[in-house]
Amino acid sequence: MNIADLSWTEKYRPSKLDDVIGQRVIVDRLKAFVKAKSFPSMIFAGPAGVGKTTSAIAMARELYADRIGEAFLEMNASDSRGIDTIRGKVKEFARTLPITGGLVKIIFLDEADALTAEAQHALRRTMEKYSATTRFILSANYSSKIIEPIQSRCIVFRFKPLTGEDMHAYIKRIEAGEGLKIDEKAEEALLYVSEGDLRKLTNVLQGAAMLNSHITESGIYDIAARARPKEIAAMLRYALSGDFDKARNELNTLILVYGMSGEDILVQCYREALSLEVDQRLKLGMISELGEYNFRLVEGANERIQLEAMLAKFGIIGAGIKH
Repeated sequence: MNIADLSWTEKYRPSKLDDVIGQRVIVDRLKAFVKAKSFPSMIFAGPAGVGKTTSAIAMARELYADRIGEAFLEMNASDSRGIDTIRGKVKEFARTLPITGGLVKIIFLDEADALTAEAQHALRRTMEKYSATTRFILSANYSSKIIEPIQSRCIVFRFKPLTGEDMHAYIKRIEAGEGLKIDEKAEEALLYVSEGDLRKLTNVLQGAAMLNSHITESGIYDIAARARPKEIAAMLRYALSGDFDKARNELNTLILVYGMSGEDILVQCYREALSLEVDQRLKLGMISELGEYNFRLVEGANERIQLEAMLAKFGIIGAGIKH
């Protein structure tokens, strides 16, 4: 496949550990493993899009070079959560002898915290039985969802959210590589909508670049189907001041124009509530209610009714604080 045909998430995925964005402490440890050609099984824990998969693949490329296909198996555990997958494909790969000059093989399980408890226990037995030939790297958003017998057999690396400086460097890498012009406001919008997730940032940027090589703030928000922070803040201020009709009009814009889901709206409301310049008691009340309405949506309540009820509740909270 021509490199121009690749998605940008693959095109700009680092091929070596030195090019991994951020995570310098973890990268240095992985480089030491590569140099020693010896390493334990590992758990990569942290939020999405911060380099867990990229680090595993880069490490494998440095270890196995052009024989990576024979020694590295990548699977997404959320696609196959059951015990049959562990007893089948994973066990079959683990049991074969490595043909990489004495190096052990690697099985990388992405979203391993999605595996059922039964599947995790089967995985633990596989890890023990084939420890002479295979190492495992388990990627998880939450390491606490990995059973203790597996955690005790692994080194846990905790990947931190990327800094604005890290993401700026990555944006500049793509800007130069694709011949783009990215406005300063557009970069701020990219950082806002991606929430520290480089994969999301890359996909949004590629989508915006399909329309124009000059990337603007409005282009980013349009492709991301996200509202600008000031629009969310305006809705919250209208609600707190008791102007329900204006707050409801802003909500209509979020749903009908931007096509945002109820959960997306709540997440952005939470982010903007923290930065509103209002009485601290208002913030406390709003955050408490946001938690309640998020729970209601997760439980399956009607999105529109719950979001309007939330705005009405904010109006009541605002009136109570004033008086």
